[in-house]
Amino acid sequence: MRIDIVTLFPEICRAPLSESILKRAQEKGIVALHIHNLRDWTTDKHHIVDDAPFGGGQGMVMKPEPIFAAVENLRNPESRIEHRGSKVILMSPAGRRFDQEMARQLSQESQLIVLCGHYEGVDHRVIEHLVDLEISIGDYVLTNGAIAAVVLVDAIVRLLPGALGHEQSASDDSFSGGLLEAPHYTRPAEFLGWKVPEVLLSGNHAEIAEWRREQAIKRTRQNRPDLLR
Repeated sequence: MRIDIVTLFPEICRAPLSESILKRAQEKGIVALHIHNLRDWTTDKHHIVDDAPFGGGQGMVMKPEPIFAAVENLRNPESRIEHRGSKVILMSPAGRRFDQEMARQLSQESQLIVLCGHYEGVDHRVIEHLVDLEISIGDYVLTNGAIAAVVLVDAIVRLLPGALGHEQSASDDSFSGGLLEAPHYTRPAEFLGWKVPEVLLSGNHAEIAEWRREQAIKRTRQNRPDLLR
């Protein structure tokens, strides 16, 4: 899988995407991750990427020319041969809310081109004629889309075959089965007078599985009752 992130702040993406699971996935050839500065596709000497909005209003709007040029340059011709096109994503608070199922679907793509919004957003012609999917990571506004892009990429890459140490890990995660994950415990068996539930020490795998299922439902009811609905 190839992922291209186009942003005005590449350094925001580089550090977190060069550590831990993301680093190992790149070293093992599971994902090819490329981070680009949008200003590289400007044609003026000042590398201008924004302008005032038509109709007035506060803030600046990202210009369409460098964004279209970047996507055209980054599209992988091999994806067309495989009949799986490059999917263009815009990180935007006005997009569809990101969740585990969307991450799973996107992990099946051969190439993602992730555009990071900034200022008051992008010229809407980018959304109308270039972007395949607008994505928001939550109902709040960030300084720029680069931070959201890191969240998106992390969630997707860990679902790729071979990215995690144990293939069962991703399927056991919260949201994968519609519920939050059950509580986990490790040594010591007693800490400050608080003991690990006896069932986890019993060695009875059927009872442990049932306990984890019950705890997952309980935890979901307490923290995310909307998932049960």
